[in-house]
Amino acid sequence: MTRIVLADDERMVRTALRVILSAEEGLEVVGEAATGAEAVSVVREVEPDVVLMDVRMPEVDGIRATELLLTTMPRPPRVLVVTTFENDAYVYDALRAGAAGFLLKRAAAEELVAAVRLVARGDSLLYPAAVRGLAERYGRPGGPAPAAPWVARLTEREADVLRLVARGLTNAEVAERLGVGPATVKTHVAAVLAKTGARDRTQAVIAAYEAGFVTPG
Repeated sequence: MTRIVLADDERMVRTALRVILSAEEGLEVVGEAATGAEAVSVVREVEPDVVLMDVRMPEVDGIRATELLLTTMPRPPRVLVVTTFENDAYVYDALRAGAAGFLLKRAAAEELVAAVRLVARGDSLLYPAAVRGLAERYGRPGGPAPAAPWVARLTEREADVLRLVARGLTNAEVAERLGVGPATVKTHVAAVLAKTGARDRTQAVIAAYEAGFVTPG
């Protein structure tokens, strides 16, 4: 059973999300919160697997709440940002803070359910075009970024894998493109996460943009 907490300052949004998710086998909504502060408190109490987090909430916004959960809990949940606008600095900051991905509030019910199941099993909900656009708008300003120390530590194959992950390819697709087995790609992805200090693929891609390793466009 995947246990879920809903954090949104609009009661109607929380109700709609609860109705959709509770109707699905294997999904259970175990808590709700109307502010970021409440979200942190509720999540620490019920220890869910996934949090659907609005980024714009009173008191403590979803970005700070995400940071607090991911840095203070021994076993933090997966955080999926639910937002009205994809081209939003708040979304980019939430991804940088460690959110596993984002979903638009206008998404269809089946997209919501699929997204929750995806992040619950440890994957990232990565929209390459959207991440590229966010990096271009809100990433490091002032020209090319200085090379991050981790860039020099990547092997040639790890660098290839990161570039393909940044384009949104799955492990199976990366394996096919490089002519290696999926297990080999999984090993390379794990090495990339370790060297970039990223929690998941989304954070690794953000780090790649921030370091200028991959560039928008």
